[in-house]
Amino acid sequence: MALKGNLRDFSFTQLLNLINLAKKTGSLIIERSGQTVRFYFLDGKLAYAIFDQDNNNLIGVLLRAKKIGVHQAKAIQERAARMSDKELGLLLVNANYFSQQDIISCLQEHVIQIVNQMFGWSEGVFHFETGVPPPEGKITLRINLENQIIEGVRRMREWEQLKDEIPSLDMALRFTERPGSNIRNLSLKPEEWKVISYINPKNTIKQIAQANKLNDMDIRKIVFSLLQAGLVELVRPATVPVYARPITPALANASKQEQQSLVNRLIQRIRSI
Repeated sequence: MALKGNLRDFSFTQLLNLINLAKKTGSLIIERSGQTVRFYFLDGKLAYAIFDQDNNNLIGVLLRAKKIGVHQAKAIQERAARMSDKELGLLLVNANYFSQQDIISCLQEHVIQIVNQMFGWSEGVFHFETGVPPPEGKITLRINLENQIIEGVRRMREWEQLKDEIPSLDMALRFTERPGSNIRNLSLKPEEWKVISYINPKNTIKQIAQANKLNDMDIRKIVFSLLQAGLVELVRPATVPVYARPITPALANASKQEQQSLVNRLIQRIRSI
């Protein structure tokens, strides 16, 4: 019997808990805004996952894990174009490129990353079909769901706090005139610098998230850290949001010298506080 619903009413964490307790075998498909994620379970354990927008074959997984370079990936692809992941994995192990554990670890990390990404989805149509096996030729895993469920509960609590602090993504951001003292301890990650490059009262937080391919939870976490540091403040957008309109970083049309100058000024401003 198929199980259907929406994540608004039955969260992803609750779905995992149900599949785990019932020791279900089958496929879980979740769709939202043109994105589709597929999970496959064997006796209540997570066996495989596919995020439609990613390169989910073994070569793509090894490339994202930085186990191989772009040229190596291309060479392997040309040699093994018609091979399944199982066949390719066996070839790589027999050729002493990787151990079996190397490949399993990369695949497990890849699948868990997809699971963690789903904890940021607060809505989306889901469909669970009993008895559907993983795709043929894929290397399947046996990931216990208990730890993932615990992580999901933790993220749900964090999500509730973030929604309280940033209730609407239709708000915009602007830099404060006087950054708070907390900025002294602020260490920005690459994705946070990317968000900062889009900060403009004309750009809503939702638009910034879309431009950087961040889910609702991740953009809220970044914005919350910037708010806590006193670097930015929430404001109403200067224009009516039009989400089909692409946005560009504030420095998109600036020369490299102008970009570096602005970044240097920002760094100096932070250091001087």
